[in-house]
Amino acid sequence: AVRNLLVRLVNKMIVTSMFLLNRAVQRLSSVQNFFRQGNGIITSQSPQLVHNKSNNGQSMQRTHPEEDATFKSSQDDFRPRRIILIRTGESEGVVDEFACIRTPDWRIPLTPKGRQHARDAGKLLRKLIGKDSQVLFVCSPYERTRETVDKVRAQLDSERQHVINSKEDPRISQQQKGNFKSAEEVTQAKLERARFGRFYYRFKNGEAGLDVYNRVSSFVSSLVRDCHQYKQNGYDLENMNVVIVTHGSVLRLFLMRFFQFSVQEFEDSENPVNAQLIPLIKTSGLSGHKWYELENEARRTLNLPKTSGVPKSVHLHSLR
Repeated sequence: AVRNLLVRLVNKMIVTSMFLLNRAVQRLSSVQNFFRQGNGIITSQSPQLVHNKSNNGQSMQRTHPEEDATFKSSQDDFRPRRIILIRTGESEGVVDEFACIRTPDWRIPLTPKGRQHARDAGKLLRKLIGKDSQVLFVCSPYERTRETVDKVRAQLDSERQHVINSKEDPRISQQQKGNFKSAEEVTQAKLERARFGRFYYRFKNGEAGLDVYNRVSSFVSSLVRDCHQYKQNGYDLENMNVVIVTHGSVLRLFLMRFFQFSVQEFEDSENPVNAQLIPLIKTSGLSGHKWYELENEARRTLNLPKTSGVPKSVHLHSLR
């Protein structure tokens, strides 16, 4: 009897392990497909050259990957119509750089001007997404980002623009700068960061930009999974807008991860103005290949070169 019980337990463990392994493979495949199928901008002004070797050894060039069968998108497209990034409205920490000495950074609220910034952003969002749209809000848990979301949501047409969910995610929180106790510490740290570079400089008892990049990468993977689940549950992703409300540097690190631009391009970039909308628009090629495009106005505001929007994935180039 004991032997039979052990056999049943072992068989159950094997079945459970195989099920979990299969789920993990499916999720990994979803994330890989999301990036393989073009997170970036491909336009007629900036075609990508794909170099292959022909049978006689000659190098061939093909432009516009959407014309190549290898770039045809899956029928199971789980990308939302838009991903819209919004920097938080002006906070008390913007007008007083030493506010973090008196108040924990995550509790610093918006200023009256920042609340108006957020309301204006809501009006722009309402116009951008149009009628009969679905909206998913994801924000940093900070007081100022949650306030921004509330003010933005209040401007939407509740009858024609449906908010399907609004949630917080700590992985898109502001970069942790440590616990400053004096104005001198704040000033010294900012001067050191300016000399060293924002991406690799680590605040004492805080984070480097690289740390934020890593947690943002995890957030992107979860976003892929969530969109996949929404599609499986019957939501129309062609009519869905994902609105991510976060902080200036985190927003740029999200774009760095999403479009795979370089550390130097990040260092040269600038934060958007408070409550500015940075839309990523889903675009389709001739053969059904789909990718996201960063609008030129937003790119110029962030001081990003045209090449920063071009995906640098190895799947766009033959390594043979």
